[in-house]
Formats: sequence, C-alpha cells, structure tokens
Amino acid sequence: METTSVQEQVKERYGRAARAVAESNSVQACCGPGLRCCDPITANLYSEDQTGIIPEKAVKASLGCGNPTALIDLHTGETVLDLGSGGGIDVLLSAKRVGPTGKAYGLDMTDDMLALARENQKQAGVTNVEFLKGEIENIPLPDNSVDVIISNCVINLSADKDRVLREAFRVLKPGGRFAVSDVVVRGHVPDAVRKNMLLWFGCIAGALEESEYVQKLVSAGFAAVSIEPTRVYNVEDARQFLADADVDVDAIAPQVNDKFFSAFVRANKPTAGCCDSDCCTTALAGAKE
Repeated sequence: METTSVQEQVKERYGRAARAVAESNSVQACCGPGLRCCDPITANLYSEDQTGIIPEKAVKASLGCGNPTALIDLHTGETVLDLGSGGGIDVLLSAKRVGPTGKAYGLDMTDDMLALARENQKQAGVTNVEFLKGEIENIPLPDNSVDVIISNCVINLSADKDRVLREAFRVLKPGGRFAVSDVVVRGHVPDAVRKNMLLWFGCIAGALEESEYVQKLVSAGFAAVSIEPTRVYNVEDARQFLADADVDVDAIAPQVNDKFFSAFVRANKPTAGCCDSDCCTTALAGAKE
C-alpha cells in the first residue's frame, strides 16, 4: 500500500477510536471491524499501580500490544519520545518516571488522539509533557535530542518502516535507547493467512518478520538489537474474527500458531567511535530465520 493511503486509513481508524472513547468513555467503543483493540492483544498490559495514577480515558484509549514503560529503565532527567502516542498513556507514565527535570514527548498525527491526550495530560496535572503533531516518518525534533524512544504497536502501521527507524536513530542522542513494543512475525506465513491475521491485529501496513526487523534496525545504524516475545498468539485467539471472515480456522492453524507475537524490541544508538564487540554487533543471533 502507498504511504499516503496507509496514513489516511490510520488517521481515520484511530481518530474514530479516540472519538468513541472521548464521547462514551467505553473501551468497547473502538472494537469495530478493522480496528481490533480487544482481548487478548490489549488486555492486562498495565498494572493497577500504573492505571491508578493516570486518567481513565488514557487507559481506555490505549490500543497498544505491550507496555514499553514496564520494560525499559527510565532515569530522572531523561528525555523520552513516544512514537504514535495515542491517548497518551505511555507518555504520562514516562513523564512521572523521568521526573520534573526530565521531559516526555508524544508524537501523533491524529487530531482526535492529540486532543484526547492533551485533555488527559490536563487531568493528570503533568507539566513535563508535550504532545506534538506529526508523522513518525518525519519526527519534528532536532538531531541527538532524545535519550529514549518508546512506541506501542505503531511502527507496524507505517508503510515506510526504514524511514521511521532512520528518523528514530537521528533524534536519539549517542548512547540513546530504542525500546518499543510491536507486532512481529516469526518465519514464513502464506500471504493469505498473514493478511487475515494482520487484519485481526489491525495492522494496516503489516508486521515485519523477526529477522527483517533486526536487519532494518542494523541498516539504520542501531546496535545491540534484540527482540523478546512478550505475548505469543495462536489461532484460537483469533478464531471468531477469522471464522467471521470465512476462513477455515482449523486448516490454517499450523501456519498461524506461534508465528505472530507481541514483542519488546530493543536497540542502542552507538556512542561516537564505539566499535566494541557488544556495540557494533548485528545481533542476528537472536533472530530466527
């Protein structure tokens, strides 16, 4: 799909989800065809300690597949950028962890999501946050300005993932960390099966295969790349959706089970002149063919 077509579909679907949450305050409001934001993908990603300190609508507008804030070490005074920040849940959680001397940016291209996120920020009373309008393929921040980049099931939505990763590398400071949750595919999956599963996930542009994800990060300049599965999905998780799409669920089960998973993807931007073995590795050992 062309980049502009994908972006327009993402804007429409996630704008609709933001409006539904804002108007009805119901997490079920966004569980329509083509925008799968229901169990088991998004359920129970955040602890009660986390959801108890941010506005309810920030939680209900979360359409992610993981919880990057629980898996990355954030330190006082750091600057964090969330790519595709949606209703702002990960931005607000990050802002609390980096403290008043740090800052958390949220980047989103959907007006309705930005409006919801800013309202959630106001309700949370968090001041070290800034929500920016823009595309993750064109990050509106200077070079070497961010300590940590997070994202929650958004990079898979981009039709130009190479550009996203190059932009992420550009804005990270030397030594900065890339720590995102995303949907990943392991091994070969027939195109027809892959299409149906990605529609279930709501992944318009399609998830990357594991080794391809690693290669793209390395090509962008990243080092110490790793991909850690956090939730592995099988055909039973998507049975109802696939059956409604007239797919023979039992027939495709061997081609689906353990092939699609939510993952925590880590990488570092090397410091200047870093050529140690643990810095310049391609990190392909962790990615299976």
